[in-house]
Amino acid sequence: MKKILLPLVALAFASPAAAQSIVVVTAPQTDETVLPVAFAELRAGENQAAVEKLTGETRLDARDPSRLINLGTAYARLGRTADAKAAYEAAAASPIRYDLELANGDYMDSRWAARTALSNLAGGREQLALAH
Repeated sequence: MKKILLPLVALAFASPAAAQSIVVVTAPQTDETVLPVAFAELRAGENQAAVEKLTGETRLDARDPSRLINLGTAYARLGRTADAKAAYEAAAASPIRYDLELANGDYMDSRWAARTALSNLAGGREQLALAH
């Protein structure tokens, strides 16, 4: 139990900048395919375009955590807090789970990323988009 608790405590006291970096860059791929998770739109601040891309026709599963986390980020930036919360909760509960690449180059478990994004949303902290 102590082995698990120590890293969690360390993450809880990480810098605010580190906590804000919850935007998915990409999911693991066997080839160099870039997933359609609206990274470019989110990075450019085009949040409505990101929502349209992520809710429209895409080859990503509707339960894909990278899709849901970035959708939540776009909603949060648009002030649609309830929709953002629902997207993050769906990502945390998704049966699809993998390590996501974040914009800063770090990798994080998709469920942990979704929970961190929920925490940022509840704390009124900025949601950054990290998926492409």
